[in-house]
Amino acid sequence: MNAPLTIRDLRVTFDGFTAVDGVDLDIRPGDLRFLIGPNGAGKTTLVDAVTGLAPATGSVRFGDHELLGRPVHRVARLGIGRTFQTATVFEQLTVLQNLDIAAGAGRPVRTLLRQRRNIPDEVAAALETTGLTAHRDRPAGELAHGQKQWLEIGMLLVQNVRLLLLDEPVAGMSHAEREATGALLRRIAADRTVVVIEHDMDFLRAVARSVTVLHAGRVLSEGTVAEVRADPRVQEVYLGEPVVTAPAGSEA
Repeated sequence: MNAPLTIRDLRVTFDGFTAVDGVDLDIRPGDLRFLIGPNGAGKTTLVDAVTGLAPATGSVRFGDHELLGRPVHRVARLGIGRTFQTATVFEQLTVLQNLDIAAGAGRPVRTLLRQRRNIPDEVAAALETTGLTAHRDRPAGELAHGQKQWLEIGMLLVQNVRLLLLDEPVAGMSHAEREATGALLRRIAADRTVVVIEHDMDFLRAVARSVTVLHAGRVLSEGTVAEVRADPRVQEVYLGEPVVTAPAGSEA
């Protein structure tokens, strides 16, 4: 069952430098939220704190569960998964074997690579969702860049992850791959919550349901794509555009 992600006064400090500075964030179930901001804004560090990779203070709750202080594997068991900027797949194994390993956390290691007569339902569903059914018997190392990213997302889906945290999923992708990834994220967000760290503004405009802009470790602006783009602070700080005030009496 989906649950909200509620962040209150989140702070992450490294050697006296505050990377995340008192962030409050509410992400409702089923949202497709984009986190944007200039380099050093605290986007990845925030996700690191949520997933247990960075020590933090404040509160991060996924439904009724407090996440801060939990080790990474216990956060994952609550249905929270993430990807990194570089896809981490087993390149020598097939697409199907990658998904089977991800789905088989409770199976004995000796059985994970065994050829199966029947594909588990959750693996077949992930192949269909990610568009990789026709590539299931190919070594993952032979996949195109975008397909490796889709496979990594599929490896989260077979674990029944309910909150996906994706770090720049379309970096380095072709235009066609970006469009396919946008369609994939919309399919996933039909019954899961997706948070995307992104710099590609065209991709954001096409896909995001809501946007949070971070700057210097704090929330600068939040709302729909249109609301955030219209915010003079975002135009000045993130987009690097001067704030222009229309003369009195002029029409917009």
